[in-house]
Amino acid sequence: MSREIGAEGTPTRAQVSVELKRLPHGEGLTLPFYATSGAAGMDVVSAEDVTIDPAARHAVATGLSMAIPHGYEIQVRPRSGLAFKHGITVPNTPGTIDSDYRGELKVLLINHGSEPFVIARGDRVAQLVLAPVVQAAWQEVDELDATERGAGGFGSTGGHANL
Repeated sequence: MSREIGAEGTPTRAQVSVELKRLPHGEGLTLPFYATSGAAGMDVVSAEDVTIDPAARHAVATGLSMAIPHGYEIQVRPRSGLAFKHGITVPNTPGTIDSDYRGELKVLLINHGSEPFVIARGDRVAQLVLAPVVQAAWQEVDELDATERGAGGFGSTGGHANL
């Protein structure tokens, strides 16, 4: 794999262009951004003020829609600080935004904490990761090849019989 070299002699990261449309209620908000040069995920912010009660879920508006290139998806992942400090996470982690979806990006959050969680417009609510997608081509067979694990399921490789 070849890499381009930046001005400081360090490898640069490959970039894929993604078209982004700001919706009217997203005006004035920060676009998704990488917080550091080594970040895999982009922080995305809320376009609404909302309170999520304990055990409740809410699809948080971002005020953005996008055209993800064919062959890619955007994964929606929790922010680790929100999960650790407040019990706020993405229940279908990672959430998937398909390349043919053109509606508003909404972040499904759930409050596993014991207190209501207040989100203000402009607060960072999740991370977005652009990832390549490979589609499966099923090949039905009469038998599968043998492996050391075989049909062993949940906990079969862990050594703890009670898991």
